Formats: sequence, C-alpha cells, structure tokens
Amino acid sequence: MVSVVTRSVITCPQCGHRAEEEMPTDACQWYYECTGCGELLRPKPGDCCVFCSYGSVPCPPVQQEGGCCGAEHLDRVSDER
Repeated sequence: MVSVVTRSVITCPQCGHRAEEEMPTDACQWYYECTGCGELLRPKPGDCCVFCSYGSVPCPPVQQEGGCCGAEHLDRVSDER
C-alpha cells in the first residue's frame, strides 16, 4: 500500500504566498482562496485540483491511484466555456 501524504504547501501564482494545508483524502478541491492576496485559485487545464496545480504534493487520489475524481468533470467544464 502506498503511503499518502495529506499536507501540501500551496504557492499562489499571483503573489507567491505559501501556505501549508491539509488535503481532503476522499475528494478533489477545485477552489482555494489565497490567504495572502485573496486570489481564487482554480486547477490548471488538465489538473484535477488546486493541490495538483499549485501544491508541493499532488492530491491523495492521484497519489493512490494515479488519477483523480475531478479531471473528467473539469475537462467538460472547460469545453463548455
């Protein structure tokens, strides 16, 4: 069984602020508000969550399975825009 890391340091691409956060182990987090500047972070195209895009460690579902619960959903949302 793979050891899952549940803490990740998110770095804001807007202001560079870094914050260590606890990641959900059973879901993907699609939004994160920077505690430095208030910027609302969303996953980059192709990433399932903010931790995979801006964190020091990918989210637990990706660590465990190599895939994530939200990637297909986000692709559909991007296509609709």
